Amino acid sequence: MNFLRLTGVLVASALPAFAQQIPVIERHLSNGFKLLLVERHEEPRIAGGWVVKVGSSNERLGTTGIAHLFEHMMFKGTPTLGTKDAARDLQLIAEQERVRGEMRKEEALMRLSLRRGQLDDVTKPENFTPRYKELEVEFKKLIDEQRQLLVKNEFDRVYTTAGASGMNAFTSEDMTGYFITVPANKLELWCWMESERLLRPVFREFYAERDVVYEERRMRVESTPIGKFGEQFTAMFWDAHPYMWPVLGWPSDIPNITKRDADEFYALFYQPQNITLILVGDFKADAAEAMVRRYFERIPAGTQPPPEVITREPDQVAEKRMYAEAETNPQVDILWKTVGFQHQDSYPLDILQLLLSNRTGRLYKGLVLGSEVATDTYAVQDSKKWAGYFNIGGEAKDGKTPQDVEQGIYAELDKLKEELVPADELQKVKNQFAAFEYRKLTANFPIFIQVLQNEGLGDWREVNEANAKLQAVTAEDVQRVARKYFTREARAVAIYNRKPGSGSASEDPDLVGLSADQKPVVRRIIESLLAEKDVAKLKQALAQMQAQTGTPDPKRQQLQNIIQKKVAARIAELEKQ
Repeated sequence: MNFLRLTGVLVASALPAFAQQIPVIERHLSNGFKLLLVERHEEPRIAGGWVVKVGSSNERLGTTGIAHLFEHMMFKGTPTLGTKDAARDLQLIAEQERVRGEMRKEEALMRLSLRRGQLDDVTKPENFTPRYKELEVEFKKLIDEQRQLLVKNEFDRVYTTAGASGMNAFTSEDMTGYFITVPANKLELWCWMESERLLRPVFREFYAERDVVYEERRMRVESTPIGKFGEQFTAMFWDAHPYMWPVLGWPSDIPNITKRDADEFYALFYQPQNITLILVGDFKADAAEAMVRRYFERIPAGTQPPPEVITREPDQVAEKRMYAEAETNPQVDILWKTVGFQHQDSYPLDILQLLLSNRTGRLYKGLVLGSEVATDTYAVQDSKKWAGYFNIGGEAKDGKTPQDVEQGIYAELDKLKEELVPADELQKVKNQFAAFEYRKLTANFPIFIQVLQNEGLGDWREVNEANAKLQAVTAEDVQRVARKYFTREARAVAIYNRKPGSGSASEDPDLVGLSADQKPVVRRIIESLLAEKDVAKLKQALAQMQAQTGTPDPKRQQLQNIIQKKVAARIAELEKQ
């Protein structure tokens, strides 16, 4: 027998066993917090954080973007962190809110004039009412006084002085997560810092931070070649579900979120019953639990349960299409509605993604190496908390059209519908997933992130159960879901053609193969790296990225690999100096 083939058979039979169970200990605090503990004594550090089960899908029209805004506000400190004079700080916040209330009355008048056609844009200073301009001056004086009291970034400074690293947060459609890595002997500091910002948060600089978030949206969406088109495509794809609006919020909503909106949002969603605390690292579970209880049980329980998202996406009955001209290479992006987290069909759909994606997958082999209609392809299955989608697309080769790529994609899907996947091909992608599961066990932070994300979606146990469910998927299961979900009437198609007069993609060879919306993001990251001179910071960033290597999303993995390469090159350059 061929030795290589024999080796492949042995690996195939052994890999599923590699997906070890993460030994999560679950506890519940008296006020409603859930606590998840994973003891790991391989490194003297602790990855700690918490996930709030709230994201953009829990928002309402008029305050879209508030979940992401809150991610920013939770770093503003407490009465003892972030200010030189807590009492005056709170007085200034109250006075600012009074003035903003008067300004909102003027904003309502300006919006009325806009609806009547008397103004073309309510954000232009020349269209402000005289009273609004007076209030602006008064508000600025209050802001300037408060800035004199602020101690910038004190929350971060306390942590870094104690040897902590990687403090960050994220917001998605379904959750908001906060995390940091601390030395093992600083667990009590973590307990105090994190419980304090939940018990006594101070939303200072609220309106200034709101402007920062608005600018972040502009940079991440409106300044990229297809960012605005992508938002419109997503909004077109979802008919009723709150996944239709962006995590960053609609541009007209963000500037109108009030501190009262923020206070109500915090009281409803940032209550103990809606938060899970997670610790992974070098500690004894019983001692860690006792310390967590001492600090976090000070926080009062919520008075009402946060509402669920009850709007169901109706079945789509007709194909949707969008045509756009943008400063990008010609490409096609296709979405199909699928299923949510832990749905029984999500597992064969995950396998289907692996069959299609990466340079060993069917799309690349068929469209890039085979028919040569595309320079790059991708496939992503995303089962969110309430619903899901499957995304396939590709960039057209010179002389070919997005429609050529589109038809090539359908041809590959038709093969999956008509023919059962061969056993060796199916086992190969199962092995890939099992290997990815194994890599999750290499360090505290990757384990922490996996537990957090699954808990945020609804059940941390999925981190231990997903591999067995995927290993049980059959060729018949794959064929069934391909036939069920990849129908013409259930899809939305975006066709992007290059805007006349726009340039081609970057000449940087490392960026070849990235999608058009990824290239400007990578360029900005590279520019920031060239400006960074702190080798320690770059090494820390590189270590965090390497800890997360192995994502099953091929588009994201390719982007991560490029950025890691650029970071490593920048470190080498600085160390030579």
